[in-house]
Amino acid sequence: MPEGHSVHRIARQFDRNVVGHRVSASSPQGRFAEGAALLDGREALSVRAVGKQMFLEFEGDLWLRVHLGMYGAWDFSGEILVDPTIASANGRMGQTNQRGTDPERIVDAAGENSLTSIGAPRKARGHVRMSEQTSGLDDTDATWPPPVVGQVRLRLLTEATCADLRGPTACEVLTPDQVQAVIAKLGPDPLVDDLAEGEERFTRVVRRKPTPIGLLLMDQSVVSGIGNVYRAELLFRARLDPHTPGRDVPEEVVGGLWRDWVRLLRIGVETGQMMTMDDLTPDDWRRAMAHRDDRHWVYHRAGLPCRISGTSILLEEMGARKLYWCPVCQK
Repeated sequence: MPEGHSVHRIARQFDRNVVGHRVSASSPQGRFAEGAALLDGREALSVRAVGKQMFLEFEGDLWLRVHLGMYGAWDFSGEILVDPTIASANGRMGQTNQRGTDPERIVDAAGENSLTSIGAPRKARGHVRMSEQTSGLDDTDATWPPPVVGQVRLRLLTEATCADLRGPTACEVLTPDQVQAVIAKLGPDPLVDDLAEGEERFTRVVRRKPTPIGLLLMDQSVVSGIGNVYRAELLFRARLDPHTPGRDVPEEVVGGLWRDWVRLLRIGVETGQMMTMDDLTPDDWRRAMAHRDDRHWVYHRAGLPCRISGTSILLEEMGARKLYWCPVCQK
C-alpha cells in the first residue's frame, strides 16, 4: 500500500500536469462511468494529498477522491512535466526498489537518476507508473490519446497528458462538505497541518489509548500516512517496543515519534525512497538509494542480525500486517 510520501508525490505530479487544464474524463472499465460523466469537460482547479488519500478539485464544486489501497496505481503518459522539487519522478512513485548502480549514477527501474534529477524540471514523453508496488513502463507508441491497456477505472485526459487509474480501493466524486468530512476523520499530516498543532493532537490521542503503539501508528485517524515500512522504522528509531500501550509511552517519546515522522516524510517526498537510516557515508547513501535492503534498520530483515545489537530481527503479524522489530533494542 502506498505510504504518505507516495501520495504527496502523485499529488504534485497532478499539480504540474493536470491542474489548470480542462479534462476529458472517462471510465474505460465502466465501473466509474457515472462519476467520470460528472467530471468530464470540467477544469481541474487544485489537488491536495492528506495521508494516503488524494483529492482533486474540479470546477462546479466537485472533488475526485482516490485511495489507491493495496493495488491501485496511476499511469501517466504523454508530455509529463516533472516536479523539480522531487526526485525520481520519471518512474514508479514510492518504493522504487531500484536496480543497478555505478559510481556515478543511481537509477531506478525506469532508468531515472534519483539524486541528480532533484531540481531538474523537464518534459518527458513516455509512460510513467505511480504506485507503491509497480515498476516504470516504457512507452514506444506515439498514438494519441494512448490506447487503453488493461482495466482502467478512470482516465483523465488533457490536451497533452493522460492519467489512467487502475485498481483503487476508493474512487468517488464528492462535494466540498463531503471532502471536509473525510479529512476530519484523518489524523494530522506533517505536510498539511501545523506542525506544533499536529504534534499536540497526535500526542494527546496516543497518550489516552490502551492500544499498542504499533497499531496506533497504522491508524489513519491517529496519524496520517504511516504504513508498514514507516511503522517498523519509526518504532526502531525510537527504540520502542511495538506492544507498549499508547498511554504508557512517555510524552516526550510520543512527541519524538511525530517529529521523526515529519523528517522521514519530507525525505520520502524529496527522494521517492523510504530512507530511514541516518549518518550514512556517501557510498552507503548511494547503495541505500539503489537497494531497499540497504536503506532500512529492521523492515524486511526478519532473521537477519540487528544492525545495532546483532540480535535476529523478529517478524510477527500486528494489525494484519507484517511487523519487523528487534527484541533487544526495542525493549
